Amino acid sequence: MTTHPEQPHTPLEPGLVPGVITVTGPDRPGVSAAAFRVLSSHAVQVLDVEQSQFRGRLSLAVFCGLRSESADSLESGLVGTLSSYGQSVSVEVSDSVVRSQPRSTHVMVVLGSPVTARDISRIGQTLADFGTNIDRIRGIADYPITGLEFRLTVPDPTPGESRRLRAALAALTPELGVDIAVERAGLLRRAKRLVCFDCDSTLISGEVIDMLAAHAGREKEVAEVTERAMRGELDFAESLRQRVEALAGLDARVLEDVARSIELSPGARTTIRTLRRLGYTTAVVSGGFTQVLDYLVEDLGINHARANELEIVDGKLTGRVIGSIVDREAKARFLREFAEAEGLHMHRTVAVGDGANDIDMLSAAGLGIAFNAKPALREVADASVNNPFLDEVLYMMGIPRAEIEASDLEDGSYRRVPLQ
Repeated sequence: MTTHPEQPHTPLEPGLVPGVITVTGPDRPGVSAAAFRVLSSHAVQVLDVEQSQFRGRLSLAVFCGLRSESADSLESGLVGTLSSYGQSVSVEVSDSVVRSQPRSTHVMVVLGSPVTARDISRIGQTLADFGTNIDRIRGIADYPITGLEFRLTVPDPTPGESRRLRAALAALTPELGVDIAVERAGLLRRAKRLVCFDCDSTLISGEVIDMLAAHAGREKEVAEVTERAMRGELDFAESLRQRVEALAGLDARVLEDVARSIELSPGARTTIRTLRRLGYTTAVVSGGFTQVLDYLVEDLGINHARANELEIVDGKLTGRVIGSIVDREAKARFLREFAEAEGLHMHRTVAVGDGANDIDMLSAAGLGIAFNAKPALREVADASVNNPFLDEVLYMMGIPRAEIEASDLEDGSYRRVPLQ
């Protein structure tokens, strides 16, 4: 089994032994300054520090070098100084104190509404069954769902072993009703710079061709073909031709009416706005139609877009598309073209989709996310979103809700829509 080398650590000064000092209590200004003032008076060497504030409670931990004979006086000094702040103090001195933090190999995001203690217990036991240690947990979202991020150390992170862990965690999703995403930790996770979305039933609610079919009085017929294609039971190109044929004779002005009536998926506008603020390139590749997609691209400020083009003659749809059909192979090809245009390797891309037509695109991306997807796509995706909120994509990428809303407050776009 592969083990991870211990991280290099700062050597202790001569005569010092390793120790861990912990301070916990109400979060108040001046606690840290007072604590380090006492440590300074005892010539403590600071090796590592971690401080956090949680719901008004402070936790301060210092990994340090100190003189063993001064440990008691150091603890007494800390207690005497910090008692007025309501703090509890612990000083542990031992040669067996771990000298370095574990290097987390993976990051796991758990999303749900709600997330319960039972969920965490079942997930934690599954991790333990694979010898995986939880290094750290933090909350990353409280709206529109609860999101928790876990830093993990997997004993054997080789692809074969980590896939077994991913599969075991994925099996918990339907049982617990939460979404679980696991990625390798480190710089590669932060290196994603291009996010490409499918359009129908991903970036927007519903299917554009079904909306057009409703205007043509062929809604039921077209919807049945759409469903078969999304399940992977029918070749997409052929299914599109069949559905477009049903639109022959439809007044082209209907395209603008449909474009203006499109409803975005919950969280879509927030997701695109946040990605743009952070400097990501955004893209959409659709098996739908440019005459409708162009409105959406302009409204959201999306960088790249590809879709089919409906043929129009004398103001009427002919029932045909112009040029090659955007099928599953084309979606993956366009993703690669977008990445090349931005000077990015494919491991720096994210793809989000919902149907069998997105399989190649999600497989080609560095991170493939299935959004309320059909089984055929969930089987190949790196992660699955089973809630209706597109914001989950941001959380899976490690972007916390607090930072999203802080930016929204700065430009006046902040709002929380009441959840039904």
